[in-house]
Amino acid sequence: MNMSKTDIQVQWQDGNRESVEIGYLNRNGQQCCGHCGVSGTDYGQYAYKTECTICGYVYGTNGTDMHERRCPECQGGAPGIKYWKVPGGQRAH
Repeated sequence: MNMSKTDIQVQWQDGNRESVEIGYLNRNGQQCCGHCGVSGTDYGQYAYKTECTICGYVYGTNGTDMHERRCPECQGGAPGIKYWKVPGGQRAH
C-alpha cells in the first residue's frame, strides 16, 4: 500500500456559531479549522480541527469548547479529541 498518496478528499465545514467558523481565533490563540462531520465527545457536538497559532500543534476540540480552549501542547490545555475518520470507519486524530 502506497502511504504517500491518498484519494481521500476532506471537506472542512463551518459550524453554526461565530466561535466554530473556519478561521475563528480565540483569546488563547487557538484557531478553528472546521469539522468534517465527526461527532465530538459532548452531546450533539462536532469535533473541530483546531490549530495553536503559538506552537503549531493541531488537535480536536468540541464545538462548545472552542471559545475558551487552550493548547494541550504549550498552554496546559485538556488533551485533544479525534476529529476525522479514515477509510474503513476507524477514526484518527
